[in-house]
Amino acid sequence: MTELPDFCRLDRRKRAIIDAARSLFAEQGYERTTLKDIVDRAGGSLATVYKVFGNKDGLLEEVVFEKAASADVMIQQAFAQGGSPSEVLHRVGDGLRTHFLDPEVVALVRIVISRSVEDVDFARSFYERTAQRDHASLKTLFEHWQASGIPMIGTPDMLSDMFLDMFFSDVHTDAISHGAGLDHSRERLRDRIDFFIRGAGLSDQPLDKGGTPEMKSPANSR
Repeated sequence: MTELPDFCRLDRRKRAIIDAARSLFAEQGYERTTLKDIVDRAGGSLATVYKVFGNKDGLLEEVVFEKAASADVMIQQAFAQGGSPSEVLHRVGDGLRTHFLDPEVVALVRIVISRSVEDVDFARSFYERTAQRDHASLKTLFEHWQASGIPMIGTPDMLSDMFLDMFFSDVHTDAISHGAGLDHSRERLRDRIDFFIRGAGLSDQPLDKGGTPEMKSPANSR
């Protein structure tokens, strides 16, 4: 049997460590999880953890930024499927609801809130790599519709903020309250998005498919 190259074995070990750390951080919290706990679940050795991630803080960053990663790709995929602004925004909303209310994401956001109190650089990096990128991607979507001649009430920047706030507020509330009495039903989400669509003047507006500019990723447009 052909042996895997060293870099393949290291990648597999890295993957196992990240998966174990993510699960343990969500189950018992960051402070109560030790590197030994993670190695016991993932296999391997503490030496590998230190070699790949540096320390426990480095491993936390890897876990947080992977699991709570920016949703901008999902927003672009929802747009690429086509349809009216109303249809696209409902599609985006369903995707964001699934992403942000994933129990592991909520648990990691809880850790981020705690860590942000004492680590400003960590907090800023988290914001730039998640919320800021999500906002830029959604803003690009509204700009596309505006350039296509679809009227709307409010600027793309403001509409992006207002739409995302529905999800950011839910995940932050869930993280702080541990889900006490919150309604995360699809019906509630649909009602809120319908209200937003009417307020933005985008209700029942067909998307012009003739000669409209191609939507670009914020990362590619810089």
